Amino acid sequence: MSSLQKTGLVVTAHPGDFVWRTGGAVALHVKRGYKVKILCLSYGERGESQFAWKKAGVKMEDVKAQRRDEAERAAAILGAEIEFMDAGDYPLRTTEAMLERAVDIFHELNPSFVLTHSLQDPYNVDHPEATRFAQEARIIAQAAGHKPDPNRPYAAPPVFLFEPHQPEQCNYKPTLILNIDEVWEVKRRAFEVLAAQQHLWEYYTRVALNRGMQGGRNSGRSMTYGEAYQRLFPEAVEMLA
Repeated sequence: MSSLQKTGLVVTAHPGDFVWRTGGAVALHVKRGYKVKILCLSYGERGESQFAWKKAGVKMEDVKAQRRDEAERAAAILGAEIEFMDAGDYPLRTTEAMLERAVDIFHELNPSFVLTHSLQDPYNVDHPEATRFAQEARIIAQAAGHKPDPNRPYAAPPVFLFEPHQPEQCNYKPTLILNIDEVWEVKRRAFEVLAAQQHLWEYYTRVALNRGMQGGRNSGRSMTYGEAYQRLFPEAVEMLA
């Protein structure tokens, strides 16, 4: 990676999450020359793989392998690098070793932004657990005394929370709508890797169309497809317009 190349980091609980909720942002920034890394904490082997378990004799390792393959193919379509942690699924439980690795990723990547889940989700506690994990790694990475290196550049990046499946129930209020028109077809192709979740393809198409409509109305600029984000920390600016 060039020292001048900007980077982004996605911390996702499950493989499907980064495709549905933030695939447009990933593809858009890759197109702009960013290196984007996806840290996938689990394979979604239980909750996201309902259809796999309907077959008699299915084995856990086979489900994990299938979901890993799907996630790798989806990430490749979006142009991102992906790393897995195998922290389990329903429930997701990270370890100290995983946290150390996540801190190292923050140091190695020095991301310009971090994308992760909402702070609340009463339907899936794995999601806010991934957010908590991402926040903890970001905080520790700022500590000069943690694996001290006076030559290491690091600036705590802004964190953007991507849209949960049922935002109203998660107390989620978007503060930013990203125009993803120019990469929509890329995101849609990544959708189609997730064949077992075909029932969600049109749902998340409608979500993107709704956010595009709202984005156009709020910006006064033409927009068809959008992704919603909530900024976790305030942005410091010199002027309001």
